[in-house]
Amino acid sequence: MPAAKSAAKKAPPSTPSRSTSAAQIRVGIGGWTYAPWRGPFYPEDLTQSRELEYASRHLTSIEINGTFYGLQKPASYEKWYQETPDDFVFSLKAPRYATNRKVLAEAGETIERFFASGVLLLKQKLGPINWQFAPTKKFDADDFEAFLKLLPASIEGQKLRHAVEVRHDSFRTPEFVALARKHKVAVVLAADSEYPQIADLTAPFVYARIMGTSESQAKGYSTKALNAWAERARQLAAGTTPDDLATCAKPPAKVASRDVYLYVISGFKERNPAAAMALLQKL
Repeated sequence: MPAAKSAAKKAPPSTPSRSTSAAQIRVGIGGWTYAPWRGPFYPEDLTQSRELEYASRHLTSIEINGTFYGLQKPASYEKWYQETPDDFVFSLKAPRYATNRKVLAEAGETIERFFASGVLLLKQKLGPINWQFAPTKKFDADDFEAFLKLLPASIEGQKLRHAVEVRHDSFRTPEFVALARKHKVAVVLAADSEYPQIADLTAPFVYARIMGTSESQAKGYSTKALNAWAERARQLAAGTTPDDLATCAKPPAKVASRDVYLYVISGFKERNPAAAMALLQKL
């Protein structure tokens, strides 16, 4: 689908870098529908139906949040696929009904229903699945491993990537990191927030969510902070953990390049697109 005329005339001086190298760094935001983005991000004359089209040409990935609250229709996935560039990638927040439960081993049906709902219609644009847990969910090794065993490595020949976003301090333990590595699941790197930071590399990719944008900064973060995150993203893509990020276990024995998915989330949400685009410019 061709880009909207208003999108073309108001695009930034340079477009996002879409590298074809072995390890890619993608930067995006959570969702694309947010009224205060009208003006600061979306042109005033852009119709709402073309917001995804516009956002996907200024960013390289988007985390879909609606999937956390309920199943989406297959037609929606098809529409999202059609409206975005060939090399654009979506990550999806998995349904809360799978993660917000006392016994995680009982989530099998919910997980199967989620993947049968049309998710695979995103084809090559389907990125990592973020399984987010409540801040009250504590680490129990047997309970959590039972859940990780339910996550399919592939469906119908399509490989899947999984990330777990844990929000209780009890997960800050080498035992949890070892479990994630065993199942090749990424631990979401939560940064600039009140949630525990676990920056250990546990999968062939990195999933980061930075949540510190501020109203006082035109681009959400200061230039110094943006430079710092750009450098951290480069180091993570190279297979090393930056010294200024908190880890719980020894680094992997083998250093290998990794795709990085970095989302500017929460904070002062109105500034998130500006921060994401600023990071893309630096990268």
